[in-house]
Amino acid sequence: MNNAQKYLSLLGIALALTGCYVVPVRGPDGAVYYDYYPLPPAGYPVPPAGAPMTSAPIGPMPTILNARLYPTNEIATQTGIISGTVTNMMTGKGRFQVNFMGEVLSGEATRVSNDEKRGVASAYSPKGTYMSCDYQMNTPMQGAGDCRFSNGATFKLHLGGG
Repeated sequence: MNNAQKYLSLLGIALALTGCYVVPVRGPDGAVYYDYYPLPPAGYPVPPAGAPMTSAPIGPMPTILNARLYPTNEIATQTGIISGTVTNMMTGKGRFQVNFMGEVLSGEATRVSNDEKRGVASAYSPKGTYMSCDYQMNTPMQGAGDCRFSNGATFKLHLGGG
């Protein structure tokens, strides 16, 4: 095998092993993160540079909001402040998750019809604990409300922020 064949073999191996781009992404807090994006699979048509986009533009991307619940009655003070997340899908729906007394409650948040700022959230754990919240969004990234758990604990809900 001559040098040109060795060089082409090494080049082919190197190209086969490269399979992703490192792309900077700005998070909701303004920090820059670097994510890896895989190359399109073999055989996927890549449009030439400057070619017009033929697919519909991508809509708003989901955003994860912090959820903090502060106790408002004696039962709730036994657990203290609860933290969770809401994934705002930017479609009027979201996924809601909190950890309450060692149980992970998962559910959804939904905007109330005819009121783009008001919503309800419900979550449930496999052990049977449940909660429900009413909230009002000030912006798509921040809001507040009230939550009640199946054991009678009540909390003030704060969405968004740090």
